[in-house]
Amino acid sequence: MTAWPDRFFRKRLCRLKYLHQFACDGRASTAVEFALIALPFLAIIFAALQSAIVLIAQQELNHAADEAGRAVMTGQISSTSGQTGYLSQSDFQKKVCSYLVVMFNCSHVIVNMQTASSFSAASTSTPSYATLEKNVWSYQTGTHGASPQVIVLQVMYEWPIISSLLGFNLATLPNGTRLLVATSVFMNEPLQ
Repeated sequence: MTAWPDRFFRKRLCRLKYLHQFACDGRASTAVEFALIALPFLAIIFAALQSAIVLIAQQELNHAADEAGRAVMTGQISSTSGQTGYLSQSDFQKKVCSYLVVMFNCSHVIVNMQTASSFSAASTSTPSYATLEKNVWSYQTGTHGASPQVIVLQVMYEWPIISSLLGFNLATLPNGTRLLVATSVFMNEPLQ
């Protein structure tokens, strides 16, 4: 009658012995530790790279807005076809694109230029997503007449964001992109 409990406990002890051997075995510990740390490590590397790319793109957009604003302020956006007046909105968008590097698709660059009576009346707010979907932008170049005008130039781009790991997300729009906005505010003064 004592054979049955001995055999039962002996099997349990053998299982515990194998479990103990498995827990104490250090041959694959490096692989197990790497498997535990690999996903968070790769997610941090990916997030850092994506953040750096977005910051570089924002800086390039700021540069383009500054250069385009300088061209408007100094009267360099007059028509190149020999006609009087300023460049058309699409030609001005191409000029803004000439200041951007290879990372941007020129057909997705949005240019919004408005005039205001004073710096305090100028609106530099970021447009809403509904405004972006309508895709109707103003193009008021102002005049270089006797009265100075304040001009607000906004250059915008919907930057594609790659899905992120572990909840890090740079997207600011519902369509999964990030709206990059560069604003240049300046005063048009009479040209001499």
